[in-house]
Amino acid sequence: MKVVDGQRTRPLSATSRYDATPPLRRGALLVTASLAALGGAVIPAAAVPALWRLWQLYAMLFGALSAVEIVAVAAVLGWPTRKTARFAALTAAASLALWVVSRPLGLLTRFDPWQPADTVVGFTDYVAAALQVIALFGFLVVARRRAHPRPSTLRRVSAWIVLFPVLLLVLATGTAGAVAAGDGVTGTTASTLLDGASSTVEYCRPSGIPLAMDVYQPRTSAAAAPVVLYLHGGGLVLGNRRATGPGALLDGPRFAAVRDALTAGGVAVASIDYRLAPAAPWPAPLADAQCAVRFLTANATALHLDPARIGAWGIGTGGTLAELLGTAPAFGTGQYSGVPGKVRAVAAVSAPADFTDFTGLDAVTRASILLALGRAPATLRAASPLTYAGPGAPPVLIADGGRKADDYANRLRTAGVAVTTGGSAEVTGFLATALR
Repeated sequence: MKVVDGQRTRPLSATSRYDATPPLRRGALLVTASLAALGGAVIPAAAVPALWRLWQLYAMLFGALSAVEIVAVAAVLGWPTRKTARFAALTAAASLALWVVSRPLGLLTRFDPWQPADTVVGFTDYVAAALQVIALFGFLVVARRRAHPRPSTLRRVSAWIVLFPVLLLVLATGTAGAVAAGDGVTGTTASTLLDGASSTVEYCRPSGIPLAMDVYQPRTSAAAAPVVLYLHGGGLVLGNRRATGPGALLDGPRFAAVRDALTAGGVAVASIDYRLAPAAPWPAPLADAQCAVRFLTANATALHLDPARIGAWGIGTGGTLAELLGTAPAFGTGQYSGVPGKVRAVAAVSAPADFTDFTGLDAVTRASILLALGRAPATLRAASPLTYAGPGAPPVLIADGGRKADDYANRLRTAGVAVTTGGSAEVTGFLATALR
């Protein structure tokens, strides 16, 4: 006991002295960790509306965790102490644990709750997890450091210089991830009713995930119209069915131009979302495309389409999927398993025909292939149209080349298949003629 001004006081314990230190400064590490936590929380929060339409329990779980973490970020920035830093670290750890349980371990039943966030970028959930790792590490370091009431100017400036690139990367990835995850909030919800009132329909539901198809009817058509199934590009990891928005940055304008030309000429167009890698590994994209063809065949009467005149058209790896629709066997049974799934014509624009040979590829292209398909030789062969080039394929337009496109065309010609080569301007005329 001590006597101070005539009053007896107890000496501060070690813990009390530790907690009585001044508030932490809002330094570079704290700001970076806070932005990472905010991005990691906003990404799943942006997908909550789409998740709510699938299962409210998962939506409430994701929404609650995101809300708590956003509150924790506000608390640590508003009053930066060790306690608020530890609380923020705890919320980041909880969000990271949810991702581990649902994605790598796959312990959440019914369906993958991260799929609604991966409809434009197939690794959006991985971005959210990486941001949570940065936030957790940053908050733990901040919580363990002693407060420095008056750090030198050199020390503060050095910290900002070192962490500024990381801060910019965190801010950019968090913003991009939130925009991608929230893309499903806008636009028309896919309908399961084929009543002609909705142009967006649900065509298949693999593993409980509803997949949307936009159907663009011809401007004037009295009889059942031929239809072209459009498959977007993006290396199997990016993009969606729309002509505008974040998912259409790669080939939206080209899609819209050909779509309008086809519908003006009496040909319907069906554009689909398919599951993206690495969230959905191969052969998920091809299985979805094959399911879409079966859907169009089975529901041709309700959609006022001719099931005998279905074509496929794609750009980039979407063109690769279109080529596979013409030659590859069925991957998986899925819905409409007893319905024929063949197409009558294929138009592939800038489509790679082979993924097994990495010779001459730049680092970015090599990395994108490995991200989408992995390293297994059997998978790389299965995803390559060159593997299946042979008799029985429908007429093919190979526009603007593509990796091993010449080899693919030559092998098809040798097998007696009608092959046309040219530019992307020939897509409309080729499909209109082939589906006549």
